[in-house]
Amino acid sequence: MIEVLVTLVILSVGLLGVGTLQFIASLNNADALSRSHAVLVAEQAAERLRLSAVSVTGARGKVVDNAYVDASLYNFGNLTCTSGTSDFACFCESFPATLANCQVNKCSATQLATFDAYQLSCASILHNPNMNIDVTCVDSHASDMTSCSEGSRYTIRLSWPVQRWQSATMKNHVCNQLTSDDNDCILIELFL
Repeated sequence: MIEVLVTLVILSVGLLGVGTLQFIASLNNADALSRSHAVLVAEQAAERLRLSAVSVTGARGKVVDNAYVDASLYNFGNLTCTSGTSDFACFCESFPATLANCQVNKCSATQLATFDAYQLSCASILHNPNMNIDVTCVDSHASDMTSCSEGSRYTIRLSWPVQRWQSATMKNHVCNQLTSDDNDCILIELFL
């Protein structure tokens, strides 16, 4: 009888360990999916920046339209939704009438930057509705009229809230602008 009880205790401890392992694995799988998707969207953003870059006369680098670093264009900041649905359902399931559709129409550089920001925002929330994208620039020549002069460093950041299985974690200061945030992120930096 005691052998059966010892066997049951060992079996229950083992099953408890398997259950904990399954829980941790499911959290890590969700984070891995978000991270993989963020890398794909960030690479897409980098390619769009490279494709829209134009050479500047007398300069050794390329520049893109200032709208590419306009934070209000990303994450649907320039659009409004009157329904209480998700951002994806509201903005991405049908093309907004207020934007120029650069897939079927010829667009200016600013319209193309706005269109790219819209498409990247839709791509970022496709699998994770809480993901945010932003494109920033450290200007190499602050005295000229462009937000990002030739040779400037562009940073593409996608961030999303994470659910940690342990309360004591080390936070990445790049991903968490506020101390109350608990986000993960990926960064891609490029020079044009």
